[in-house]
Amino acid sequence: MDFERLFDFLETLNANNSKEWMDENRKEYEYVKADYVKWLEDLDLKLSKLDENYYSSTGKKAINRINNNLLYHPNKPTYKDHFGAGLDKRPKTGDFYIHLGIEEIFVAGGFYKPKPELLKSIREAIDYNGDDFKAIVNSKTFQEHFGGLMEDDDKLKTSPKGFSQEHKHIEFLRLKSFAAMKPFVRKDVLSSDFKDKVIETYTAMLPFRRYLNKAVTV
Repeated sequence: MDFERLFDFLETLNANNSKEWMDENRKEYEYVKADYVKWLEDLDLKLSKLDENYYSSTGKKAINRINNNLLYHPNKPTYKDHFGAGLDKRPKTGDFYIHLGIEEIFVAGGFYKPKPELLKSIREAIDYNGDDFKAIVNSKTFQEHFGGLMEDDDKLKTSPKGFSQEHKHIEFLRLKSFAAMKPFVRKDVLSSDFKDKVIETYTAMLPFRRYLNKAVTV
């Protein structure tokens, strides 16, 4: 995978963010995209060997559209400044997300601002066996890779409806997002062992994602 070429494309696209430019350079976009899709498919194959419940998908299904949704976000540029891809994304569960951008590079997973019914299920799971969730988040492996949960600026200041403010896991019940993220730098992506680093991150996040996915599917 030629990640240097991928970043070069994103930087040039960001400086010429228009449909006209994309139309003129679509051949380069298709080349970079196909190269990345192939990389994702090899990663998908390797990850499928780590978890018997892994939900495999093709690289074309994993990769997100590079177009911004201007219908809902009319003030955004026409195209994104990154390639996003979600693996292990069984319907109605949290996926394993890879973000390669010119400003941000990270791997993440879990649920970022889930729909109310999913959030309710996660809170009910924590109410039932929050000690297990706390042990996962506080584990040495999780802390070393992610440093804890992603910051949640929307978290409640009080308790959610139906839960006491004295609940022993109130710090988790107040959250509206349950996600973990590991940042990388471009040097990491360009290194020969980047795929190994992503696989290591997937493994470290697996207990966390298993807990949340069980919470929303049981």
